Amino acid sequence: MAAGALLRAAKYLYLHRPMAFIPAIEQKKLSEQADFQWEKLGPALVYLQQHSPFYKRLFRQHQFDPKALRSWQDFNELPTTSKEDLQRYNTDFLCVAPRAIREYVATSGTLGRPVSIALTQNDLLRLAYNEYLSFHCIGATEHDIFQLMLTLDRQFMAGVAYYSGLSLLGAASVRTGPGLPAMQWDTIRQLNTTGLVAVPSFLPKMIAEAEASGFSANDTTVKKVLAIGESLRDDQLRPNALAQQITRDWNIQLYGTYAATELQTAFTECSAGKGGHHHPELIIAELLDDSGQPVIPGEQGELTITTLGVEGMPLLRYRTGDICRGYYEPCSCGRHTMRLGPVLGRKQQMIKFKGTSLYPPAIFDTLNSIPAIREYVVEVSTGADEQDQVSLYLYSDMDPASCNELLHPVFRHKWRVIPHIHYCSAEEIRQLQFPNHNRKPVKFIDHRTLF
Repeated sequence: MAAGALLRAAKYLYLHRPMAFIPAIEQKKLSEQADFQWEKLGPALVYLQQHSPFYKRLFRQHQFDPKALRSWQDFNELPTTSKEDLQRYNTDFLCVAPRAIREYVATSGTLGRPVSIALTQNDLLRLAYNEYLSFHCIGATEHDIFQLMLTLDRQFMAGVAYYSGLSLLGAASVRTGPGLPAMQWDTIRQLNTTGLVAVPSFLPKMIAEAEASGFSANDTTVKKVLAIGESLRDDQLRPNALAQQITRDWNIQLYGTYAATELQTAFTECSAGKGGHHHPELIIAELLDDSGQPVIPGEQGELTITTLGVEGMPLLRYRTGDICRGYYEPCSCGRHTMRLGPVLGRKQQMIKFKGTSLYPPAIFDTLNSIPAIREYVVEVSTGADEQDQVSLYLYSDMDPASCNELLHPVFRHKWRVIPHIHYCSAEEIRQLQFPNHNRKPVKFIDHRTLF
């Protein structure tokens, strides 16, 4: 959808807020969605050729003329864009004059140096429309009060996006930011908050604070959580250990989401809980194998995206590094869009440890399933033999000897290897998770010299 059309849609939604709204294209067959995107793709490529210094060079190098594009097979032959390209040539992706920019946000830098993303006024409206769709997916209405328990400064796009989406929906926002469970509960009980936007690993701390204060989380007004930054599903779309831990003690509806700053778009679960819904009017999504070819439906591949309707810094076939599966059967919610499963791993983060291949999400899921582990950080480095070495930094209420006796059999069963284990105090873990006042907790530290 072009930026102007999104602007009109955003204004209409703001004025009318139709609660039964699902974009018509999301109810069409996948073939019709592909036809819709094909119509939008040509103008998007011409826009890149005219305005993006990076893509002008890329098209020239590959002797590509956007007007010569004839089929999706031709599209599959176009070169991809990497995260390293965006880091190295950051400003060359900009398609507008500086005076047109209304907001600068930045990536978190999880996989390297952060990059800046510039948004125009239309990009901000597109972002609001995107999160309007996210909130609609989870069944939110104008009567909800959502507590935004996430960073709303430090150039964090998510804070701006969710706040704007709630404004478009007509719901109320409470900008508490992250941390301090007691303060969060005080606000919830004072304002009768009905929904949260939060990192899910913070919710067990909320539950523990409620119990310590003599009340149950189930006796409060909160009924739903839009969970960001961490997965809630395993590779079969079942609730993972963290989701099970939360819902065991809190009868609450959890909705997972996948997003990245560069995409300016989110994939959010509906009540069916079968993956995050793709919005074809906002983004073209591919899942590619190592050779850059589309994977067979049901197989895992690297999520690769092309933005639609972005003015400031649009992207073409941008490889996110995230390994996921797509699900293509129609959803019970009425949408027929592809749904994106959880991130199974990141290409740059695969660990080869003592002959075993591991991805951080699998490690996190195991650690989250062990009640004795209160908090953790996973560190990988390169050993003297130039092989990956894995260390776990754990905070536990158990003494180290007893905890090791509990953990070693679990690690052997789940991973077939036992990493190096270091026990830390709560303060030491906090310092590891929030170095340099990071805006979200770091649970994976990669010190490898070779990838």
